[in-house]
Amino acid sequence: MNGLEQFGEEDTGTVFRDTIMLALAGFVSVVVLLLPHINPKAKEADQVGDKAPGNVIVEAQWADGLDADVDLWVRAPGDRVVGYSNKAGKYFNLLRDDLGKPLDMTNINYEVAYSRGTPAGDYVVNLHLYRALATTLPLNVQVIASLRATAQAESQPLVTTTVPLFKVGQELTAIRFKLDAKGRLVPGSVNSLYKPLRSAGS
Repeated sequence: MNGLEQFGEEDTGTVFRDTIMLALAGFVSVVVLLLPHINPKAKEADQVGDKAPGNVIVEAQWADGLDADVDLWVRAPGDRVVGYSNKAGKYFNLLRDDLGKPLDMTNINYEVAYSRGTPAGDYVVNLHLYRALATTLPLNVQVIASLRATAQAESQPLVTTTVPLFKVGQELTAIRFKLDAKGRLVPGSVNSLYKPLRSAGS
């Protein structure tokens, strides 16, 4: 008589159920142990890297929900022009090119560019009204230029202005300013003297 013949059908069923339950309990235990590693806790907000990058931050924002495409163009001293057709230069990067409503999952109309470093010299920030469908003109665009001295520091606004754009195709200089060799705003340097950028960057 072999080992299996010593048990009846009821005993065999019980052993099978116990084996299945042990395997299931082991599987559940492994899943519970792995869950904290699959979804790690978020980093603390004060750690370096959670703050937005860049030393000079240039933002352009216009009324949410409008089907209008305003392009931000920037140029750092001694660098190439940065805009939608040239998204990166030696210093500046265009991080968001907002097209208005097309391909946009939100109603927010916003473009932003960041620099790596603060070279001394003249900074130019332009706006260009590329498209404005069913939009009442003039279109007012708020432009903010901020400065962060180090990665750990909070950004400090340098210049804030609101610029009206009157027609499609119009390009104008919203802000010009100078930084010194220590990355500080040169007193009296802020102006809006027109300097074309889009034609140089296209």
